[in-house]
Amino acid sequence: MSDERQTSSIGANTILFGGSGFFGTHILENYPEIVSVGRTPPATGNRHVQVDSLADLRALRDLQFDRVIYLVGHSDNHGMDKETLAAGEPSAFDHHLFPVLQVLEQLKHYRITKMIHSSTVLLYDPTRLTLPVSETAPIDPYRSRYLLSKHMSEEACRFYSRWVPIINVRISNTYGPTRLKRYDLINTLIKQVLETGRGSVWSRKPYRDFIHVEDAAHAVVKLLESSYTGTVNLATGTMTQVRTIVDLVEELSGCVIEDEDCEVTGPMRFQCDTSTLKRVIDWDPRFSIREGVSQTYSVMKSWTAS
Repeated sequence: MSDERQTSSIGANTILFGGSGFFGTHILENYPEIVSVGRTPPATGNRHVQVDSLADLRALRDLQFDRVIYLVGHSDNHGMDKETLAAGEPSAFDHHLFPVLQVLEQLKHYRITKMIHSSTVLLYDPTRLTLPVSETAPIDPYRSRYLLSKHMSEEACRFYSRWVPIINVRISNTYGPTRLKRYDLINTLIKQVLETGRGSVWSRKPYRDFIHVEDAAHAVVKLLESSYTGTVNLATGTMTQVRTIVDLVEELSGCVIEDEDCEVTGPMRFQCDTSTLKRVIDWDPRFSIREGVSQTYSVMKSWTAS
């Protein structure tokens, strides 16, 4: 958690769906006024409203709120796109599209001043990228069930925006301390070296736009206060090569990280245009990549020793 923990009323009258997850936990830690809503209580001290099914939000009737952060979903974009799903196994649509439809159909009857919906920069078409990638860049959601479910969720938000003012936040490569299983590069590498004393990456060559989860958390809460609606990139606007991440983790851990030298899936270089974000809110990332990776490693290492 940031040393600049929020202690004011910022976050008041705000509810958050998905508070037991990676991103939600960090938002709740920094904004104690925000109320968690869902099946699983968060690991923070925030008030929690138990909702066993997103199809039934009657528990919210006596709650004072007019702002919503919606983070429900699954980050394993590879795992959800295997060729066949076992009978009864949840699909990407079960994790993303159907829940947001259930929530929005009910929230349209409330006086909501702003809702944040989390999406992904993976939607941008890797074959038609012009760096930095703006919100108007071409997308290609037909490469996987995961991306199609995210795109359809964005379309659901577009439909319900006639009742609920929505900001669709396309989030870049997020990282930071967590005890949860994550599928992102930085968290995966740190977990590997802490658990096994070594690690591996598919390739050191690509460049990506990494953002520390606490920087992302502060941006999301500031967006709630804005008058903006529509899509916005949430990223740092800078590129960092995977090689730099590998070198940092090797330096911090003293462990060897193997380069498997596999063919890169996705673009070799990716960088978000963050001009819309910075026009809408007064925000700059607090963590450099060295500071962020060092902080993440330090915190996660302290957990393994406790």
